[in-house]
Amino acid sequence: MQAANSYHQPVLLAEALSGLNIEPKGIYVDATFGGGGHSRAILEKLTTGRLLAFDQDDDARREAETITHRSFTFCHANFRFLKKFLDWHGINKVQGILADLGVSSHQLDVATRGFSIRQDGPLDMRMDVRQTVTAARIIHEYTAEELQRVLTHYGEVRNARIVARAIVKQRSLAPIKTTAALVDLLRPLAPKKKENQYFAQVFQALRIEVNDEMGALEDFLHQAGEVLQPGGRLVILAYHSVEDRIVKNYLAKGTAWGEPVKDVFGNVQKPFRAITRKPIVPSEEEIQHNSRARSARLRVAEKI
Repeated sequence: MQAANSYHQPVLLAEALSGLNIEPKGIYVDATFGGGGHSRAILEKLTTGRLLAFDQDDDARREAETITHRSFTFCHANFRFLKKFLDWHGINKVQGILADLGVSSHQLDVATRGFSIRQDGPLDMRMDVRQTVTAARIIHEYTAEELQRVLTHYGEVRNARIVARAIVKQRSLAPIKTTAALVDLLRPLAPKKKENQYFAQVFQALRIEVNDEMGALEDFLHQAGEVLQPGGRLVILAYHSVEDRIVKNYLAKGTAWGEPVKDVFGNVQKPFRAITRKPIVPSEEEIQHNSRARSARLRVAEKI
């Protein structure tokens, strides 16, 4: 199976494929193509079936162009437009949907993308370079209160207020242009011996805000519920508690933020049945080979 390449090493690949319960003649969606590891593995299991893959990233689009499989269709778009593109391709229902919500290895490894705390680059963090909002723009234009909200809700940064004020003070003296400059600003504020984890939380919060990731995830989940046929599988890989909480709420209650949908008699309408009672996590062996798998949580559910 030629599923991994130098671009990206897929996480929990075997478990994700098992969760999809692939029928060779079925129609499937890889909602986050990335480096194509999951897509290539799905295609190996299809005969007359079909796979549609989504990604807004230009590098992912170029990687997708290397796949010539007759069953493969690439959609250069955010997965929040799932239903629109399925309609465009004449598809009403699918048998399975996979979404790996993590940043790809390639995005982290390329300094110019601005995602990494370990490499100096511009404060960009855009998944789709066609958009205008960047991390630098947020850092220089948001008020201290807005920055605090982003850091608290999306990064769970405990001293978010202090960080927000430090950013506002520093930008009044000189622009914060690079990832290294931001890390230098954060260093005195980070807990001892947990610096990298702290930096990652701040970068995560900015990345989520830049790309409206939680809004896109909510849009995607509700559309996924609409297009999956009864018995179809939804497989989601999450990497931090904020997005995993949204996924868990949706699978349990049918809404992303935990408010259950009820019928006229007050009965909760659950669109999914959990296949995995608890999230599946990577083995120690996988973590040793791919440290970025450490925080992964995989959930599988079946459409009722």
